[in-house]
Amino acid sequence: MPVTIPLKTSPEVIAAFEKSYHVIAEDLLHDLEHKYKMPAVGVQRMRQMLEHNVMGGKMNRGLAVVDTLMIIAQAQGKTLTEDDIFRAHVAGWAIEWLQACFLVADDIMDQSHTRRGKPCWYRMPGVGLEAVNDALVLEGHIFMFIKKHFRSQPYYADLVDLLHEVAYLTELGQMIDMLTAPEGDVNLSRFSLDRHAYIVVHKTSYYSFYLSVAMAFMLSGITNPAAFDQAKQILLPLGEYFQVQDDYLDAFADPSVLGKIGTDIEDNKCSWLVNTALARCTPEQRTLLDTNYGRKDAKCIEAVKQLYRDMQLDQEFERYEEASYKRIMGMINGIDKGLGVPPEVYVSFMNKIYKRSK
Repeated sequence: MPVTIPLKTSPEVIAAFEKSYHVIAEDLLHDLEHKYKMPAVGVQRMRQMLEHNVMGGKMNRGLAVVDTLMIIAQAQGKTLTEDDIFRAHVAGWAIEWLQACFLVADDIMDQSHTRRGKPCWYRMPGVGLEAVNDALVLEGHIFMFIKKHFRSQPYYADLVDLLHEVAYLTELGQMIDMLTAPEGDVNLSRFSLDRHAYIVVHKTSYYSFYLSVAMAFMLSGITNPAAFDQAKQILLPLGEYFQVQDDYLDAFADPSVLGKIGTDIEDNKCSWLVNTALARCTPEQRTLLDTNYGRKDAKCIEAVKQLYRDMQLDQEFERYEEASYKRIMGMINGIDKGLGVPPEVYVSFMNKIYKRSK
């Protein structure tokens, strides 16, 4: 049967997903107090930590589990039960908890000031570097509630293995990102498009794109390893394309549309734009980049942006975007439908990110 693919998740699905957060969080807090005998001061701190770090994001990764499960079920002609939907919510919140864990740690490493319009958790009064332990606790939470809600499922071990592997791969990407652009040490000779691709695929593609779909496969009863391999072949390049979009928007988008002022240049980020510039710049342009990139100075930032404009990197991105769209859609249209995965699963991701402006 035909499958309808919304460009945005419905408000009803979002509301139900948010409601499940409170069920999971209250369950964790109840266990802390009654099963693990945590003092009241610890339970209160945990509640504050969860509310500050897990809630407040766009929830795209977690909602993608629900959306994908619904697309597969509709294509299969199946009706999802309330238990099916709730398990999808729990799996989705596992990704959101993992995201929170990464962000708490990342903000410490980057010495960031704000996150989602609030002070970073480690900058909150009374927190400081205790946030390191909080990041570890957030990751520990995942396996506590996954165990509670999935241990009776035949795919439980595979689900746990998937979460461990994706967390590990993401942490590898973060390691190479830090080694390439350490705080306060600008050295563009470490940069390259190959290095950028490694960082992006490991740091973004696996947990932001592949993980949601792989979880939905497990919940849908899809077990063929070829289906998971096919998902990687499509979703890892899709995640790379998404991050290149992000890099482009950081420098070229209207901040009023983007919702923030881009800081990749001053933060010495190993972005697609600077790596593309490095791959084709003249010796004079290279000197300009070496002199101005990674400096927290308005004149330096503008000098780099002007160089990007002079090199017509906005047009280069448009060519990259169209080539990526054509290549990835070609892979989607050519999938092996015998694996039980409708192409709409992948089209839904492309619909949400192609030509986005924020």
